[in-house]
Amino acid sequence: MTTPNQHSAIAEAASLLLKGGVVALPTETVYGLAADASNTEAVKRIFAIKGRPADHPLILHIADESQLDYWAKSVPEAARLLARQFWPGPLTLILPRSEKVSDLITGGQDTVGLRIPDHPLTLSVLHEMGPHAAVAAPSANRYGRISPTTAEHVREELGNNVDLILDGGACNVGLESTIVSFAGDDVCILRPGGIPVSAIENALQRKVSMVDGSSAKVRVSGSTLSHYSPSTPLELLPQEQLWQRAGELKTAGKRFATMEWSKPDEAHSGMPEKDRISMPANAAVYGHLLYATLRTLDQGGYDYLLAEAPPQTQEWLAVADRLKRASHKD
Repeated sequence: MTTPNQHSAIAEAASLLLKGGVVALPTETVYGLAADASNTEAVKRIFAIKGRPADHPLILHIADESQLDYWAKSVPEAARLLARQFWPGPLTLILPRSEKVSDLITGGQDTVGLRIPDHPLTLSVLHEMGPHAAVAAPSANRYGRISPTTAEHVREELGNNVDLILDGGACNVGLESTIVSFAGDDVCILRPGGIPVSAIENALQRKVSMVDGSSAKVRVSGSTLSHYSPSTPLELLPQEQLWQRAGELKTAGKRFATMEWSKPDEAHSGMPEKDRISMPANAAVYGHLLYATLRTLDQGGYDYLLAEAPPQTQEWLAVADRLKRASHKD
């Protein structure tokens, strides 16, 4: 149930969006930088605020499954099945776009990404905006940087460039949505995320191929080789190599911090506790904490961050994907 203050904030957010404003909205994944999908000038502001390349498509957030046929030209039954099972939730469907969707949103492609966010405040904003309302809403941060999972992260990142930040607390999932494409002859996952691959396959009763978004024919959000990156250089290493690298950095007089999920290595117990971050061995909990942890470490004055590589199992795909892109060297 929303409070009177929240009712007021929801109404203000909807009004600003309808007038061409840009509003940071909470979702279960990360905070989004939202603009009315039907307002070209407002959508252009998203690109300007983020410093986002014009050919990098945006995901449309809608309030109801019935709006699929308004924003998409065709919707396969398998896509509707996933929508019914996982919406509202961290699932984005890539579908042939309708004529209602501008080239600016799709990056000039014939496809559009659609999802229903699982957050009561943002759903209320969308309903308040009226029938067929949709917002284009990439993460509310500078392009390529760490995604925000609290309203304070948005303030730190974008300051007064945003007309309003709707504070909905910390994001429950903390990693972006799983992107499933229905654009080609086969169903494929272009970005692992909040919905596990196994859940998608169980729903469809079939195996689904994984395609790295950085090499896919369809461009999607968060698919560049370098993304989700802290300013401090991040290195992703198996535990044994991590501590070998730690020794090298210590010898060189460098300040560094580690992110470890496995049992701490007692041989390195002499390292200051504040510089050793113990991450959960559970993939979902690790994902929930990942961006906030990276932000905190990025502000710690370190020369390097060393992250222990996650297990090579399906449940860790989303975490591994974010760490790989965050540590990519251009």
